[in-house]
Amino acid sequence: MSQQILDPSQAAAELTKYTSHDGLSVEQLLDPQLSGGLTYNDFLILPGFIDFSAHITSLESKITKNIALRTPLMSSPMDTVTETEMAISMALLGGIGIIHHNCSAEEQAEMVRKVKKFENGFIVDPVVLSPNHTVADVIAIKEKSGFCGIPITENGAMNSKLVGMVTARDIQFHDDETTPLSEIMTKDLVTAKKNITLAQANEILKTSKKGKLPIVDDQYHLVSLLARSDLLKNQEYPLASKSADSKQLLCGAAIGTRPDDKERLALLVEAGLDVVVLDSSQGNSVYQIEMIKWVKEKFPKLDVIAGNVVTREQAANLIAAGADGLRIGMGSGSICITQEVMACGRPQATAVHRVSEFARKFGVPTIADGGISNVGHIVKAVALGASAVMMGGMLAGTTESPGEYFYHEGQRLKRYRGMGSIDAMSNNSGKDGNAATKRYFSEGDTVKVAQGVVGNVIDKGSVRKFIPYLITGLQHSLQDIGCRSIAEFKEAVYSGDVRFEKRTASAQLEGGVHGLHSYEKKLFQ
Repeated sequence: MSQQILDPSQAAAELTKYTSHDGLSVEQLLDPQLSGGLTYNDFLILPGFIDFSAHITSLESKITKNIALRTPLMSSPMDTVTETEMAISMALLGGIGIIHHNCSAEEQAEMVRKVKKFENGFIVDPVVLSPNHTVADVIAIKEKSGFCGIPITENGAMNSKLVGMVTARDIQFHDDETTPLSEIMTKDLVTAKKNITLAQANEILKTSKKGKLPIVDDQYHLVSLLARSDLLKNQEYPLASKSADSKQLLCGAAIGTRPDDKERLALLVEAGLDVVVLDSSQGNSVYQIEMIKWVKEKFPKLDVIAGNVVTREQAANLIAAGADGLRIGMGSGSICITQEVMACGRPQATAVHRVSEFARKFGVPTIADGGISNVGHIVKAVALGASAVMMGGMLAGTTESPGEYFYHEGQRLKRYRGMGSIDAMSNNSGKDGNAATKRYFSEGDTVKVAQGVVGNVIDKGSVRKFIPYLITGLQHSLQDIGCRSIAEFKEAVYSGDVRFEKRTASAQLEGGVHGLHSYEKKLFQ
C-alpha cells in the first residue's frame, strides 16, 4: 500500500498529532536513571524559528540577586587570570572580573581600587594640588598615575575654593620643575554646578572641548570632577558594567573563609568592592556558612557569591545562610584534578542543571564555573540554568592575564596554573595560609596534596577582541535557537519549548571538523 501524500498547507496541523515536541526536554535529557552525569559535549540544543536579527539579542543576566550584567561573562579569581587589567577589560566589555586573593590583602585592595578609578563618571576624590605645589609634583603624579589634568584649590584639598587647573600643555615645555603651580596654572575655567546630571555634564564636556570639567558648589568649592577620557570610553564601550550610583566600573574579588579574610574584606570594601566571591573548592562547610552570615551582618549592602557547589543539598545550606549567588563546579576545569585525586565532584552539565533548578526557586542566580572551552559551552551552561559563566582557561594566555609571554618550539605561550597546584599553594599571601591552601582546606597540612596542575597556553591576543567574538557568537546561537534574550531562553527551557538531543561518541565526532587532510581553525577576525 502506497503512502498517502498530505496537503503541504496542513504541515503545521500535522505536528499537533504528535504527543510531544521533537527532541528531549531538559529533565528528560538529564534523567539520572538514563543518562548518569553529562558534560557539555554530551548534548546539543535543537534549533528553533528565526524571525529577528542576531544583533538585537539581549544577553543581560543577573549574577546575584542585585547585580545584572549586559553579558553573562566573568573571569575567574585565579592568579594567572584576573588582576587589574583583566578586571578593567571584562567590565568595559559588559562582564565582570573577580580579582584573585593569592596575594597580600593590601595588594588585592589596590587592584580593586585601580579598577574603580579607571572610569569614574563623577570623580568624587580626584588628585588635588595647591598653588604652592610645583611642576615636579605634577610630573610625579603623571609618572605614578598616568594623568596630569589636576584641579588646583586654595589649600590643595577637596571642598576648597577652586583657583585653577594644570594640564599636560601647561607643563609640556616647562623646564624648571621648581616653578610653583600658581605661575603656570590655567585660571580661565569651564565649570559646572553641583547637582548637575551626568548627561548634562557630558554635554558641557563635548561643547567646551576641555579635558576635565570641575564641578563646584555655590561658593565655588570643588566637589567633584568629570574627565573627557571617560566620555570617550563610554562611546567605545556601550555595554560597560557600571555602578548605578557612581558610574564606576563594577569589580569583584575573592576571599577565603578564615579569620584573616575578614580583615582582607574590610580593605576591599574600603577600596570600592561591588561583590565578593567566597572561594572554596567545596563550599558546603561551616566556615563558609559562618562567613556568609558575618558578611551580611557587617556589610549588608555587599552581595556575596558562595560556593563552589554541585548538589542541591550543598546549595540549600548556602542559600539559607544568605548567599546572593552561587558558583557551580567541582573538578571540571582544564587544570583541575580534584575528581581524579579526591574521587569527588560531578560532571558539569548535570551539576549546573541540578543546582540552578533548585536555586531558581529562591531567586538566587547561579554561575557555571569550569569546563567552558568554546561559545557553545557558554550557551549550554545558560540553557541548563546558569545566569553566567566563569572562565579561567578561556581567558588565560590573553594580553590582559597576569604573567609574561615566552616562546617554546616557536609558539608564544603564557603560564596557566590551577589554584590547587603545588605551585600556587607555595605562594605566601596571608597570615592564615595562602589563597590556594585555604581554598582546599589544606593550610595546616604538612604534606600538600595537589588538586591542580601547571601548564602553558597559547597567546590568544587581547580580551578586547576575544570577548566581542564570544558576545557575537552567543547572539547568533540564541538566534538559531529562536530566543531574543537570555531571559526568554531560560523560560523556554523550563517550559519545554527549547528541546535537546543527546550525542553519542560518533555524533560528537561528526559535529567537529573531520575528513580533512589538514585545516586551519580561525575562530574570528
